[in-house]
Amino acid sequence: MTNESGLARERVTLADIAVAAGVSVATVSKVRNGRADVAASTRSRVEAVLADHKYGRKPMGRARLIDLAFADLSPWSVEIIRGAEEAAAAEGCRIAVSVVSGEAATEAWLARLSVGQIDGVILVLTELAPVYREQLAAMFLAGGHRGSGRSARPSNPVDRRDQLGWRPDGHGAPDRAGPPPDRIITGRPALLCSQARLDGYRSALGRAGIPADPGLIYAGDFLFEGALVAARDMLGLADPPTAIFAGSDMQAMGVYEAARLRKLRIPDDLSVVGFDDLPMSAWVSPPLTTVVQPLASMAAMATRTVLDSLGGRTNPSSNRVELTTSLVVRASTAPPRRKAAVQRQR
Repeated sequence: MTNESGLARERVTLADIAVAAGVSVATVSKVRNGRADVAASTRSRVEAVLADHKYGRKPMGRARLIDLAFADLSPWSVEIIRGAEEAAAAEGCRIAVSVVSGEAATEAWLARLSVGQIDGVILVLTELAPVYREQLAAMFLAGGHRGSGRSARPSNPVDRRDQLGWRPDGHGAPDRAGPPPDRIITGRPALLCSQARLDGYRSALGRAGIPADPGLIYAGDFLFEGALVAARDMLGLADPPTAIFAGSDMQAMGVYEAARLRKLRIPDDLSVVGFDDLPMSAWVSPPLTTVVQPLASMAAMATRTVLDSLGGRTNPSSNRVELTTSLVVRASTAPPRRKAAVQRQR
């Protein structure tokens, strides 16, 4: 069923309103919130479309509040918050941020949620005990709060390789036609995202007909300190690698520091690849080659999905979205030229 503007009533969103009225989403949000900084003719056009879709002006009551729950805060978290804030602001909603780590913090967080001031929750954490998940579901699916968010995750990303001259063992080869580096620092093995990146790494080796050596896979935690320790161990081997793939940009920074401590040059002595494309990856020296994970887009999509669900405009059964990734090649990777220098600096 469609309205006079040709939009399906049951699935119309604020973005649809903006398109139909020929304005930006921000302008629609201003009209709904009664802002004065909108031209009279534009306001009339937007209000007509809003009325046609029964959107109307946002009630003067409390704005909807969505809680972002993190295990901890980091530069990675900032990108998630940025995407969620932008999506929420376009709908006249607010974002709260909670750090949920440990039993006491989790119970205190659930107690705050039970008061009823939060309309929806986006879990940006993977380790939540089943008993707490059940309590959360009871509050937001069976109680006064109604909502069901979809999870947005990137598709398997490490399926592309640039032929920089790495051999299967992570060292240089004169033919300049090899798979990705065989030294990898993963995230915590129990996490699905860690497993997905490791699977992609193994898949890339498999496509080249090369078995992955478990001895060349280092388990990390996505953080700087753990990667620094792992990279120092790798670079201290009798036959050290000339290329390391880090499971996150924060881990890549740990590899950078390990290389600096050993007076190695990136990428002449050691190529480094990260994952996430945090802003810092373009600022460090040399700029980091990394897999672009659309963090802000993921957060914005999750936020819009929760808000659509609260407004009855989405199907809760659609609970997974695949977002693509890409590789951005910067100055931290190059064909290995100075393996002798690596050995000399040990």
